[in-house]
Amino acid sequence: MSGITVYSDGGCSGNPGPGGWGYVIVEGECDHSGSAVDPSCEHQGSGGERNTTNNRMELTAVIKALGSIESSPQWKNLHVQVYTDSQYVQKGITQWITGWKRNGWRTASKDPVKNKDLWMQLDELVSRLSVEWKWVKGHAGIHYNEVCDQLTQHEIALHR
Repeated sequence: MSGITVYSDGGCSGNPGPGGWGYVIVEGECDHSGSAVDPSCEHQGSGGERNTTNNRMELTAVIKALGSIESSPQWKNLHVQVYTDSQYVQKGITQWITGWKRNGWRTASKDPVKNKDLWMQLDELVSRLSVEWKWVKGHAGIHYNEVCDQLTQHEIALHR
């Protein structure tokens, strides 16, 4: 197995409001096109909260997926590609977090970083894994991104 691919999504109905998140982990040598994939190659997770924000759900989806990978003896030492449709998550973890930590978890405008608790969890996970981050356009027909959106919408409905 060459690596692991993660797709994740999160969202809310209202912001704040009832929210949900979902992820799909696809094992390395499986077909990622989404057509006729061996179900044993896919691992899904989802959850939600009654009162949350879009950004918290986007972060939670990635944290839960990476936590699953880290806790799996067969996966934890593999390279992970994470696909997210959240520029907040992708830019936050690849660009902004270095400055936030350097500035005592404050933004460039000296405001406290929102969702610091989740950013700290994500930062800790990323420090123990080999992760590459990729942004994908949401609602653009990318199979696993659409699956994650469906998981998210289902959870939002459950948490209303």
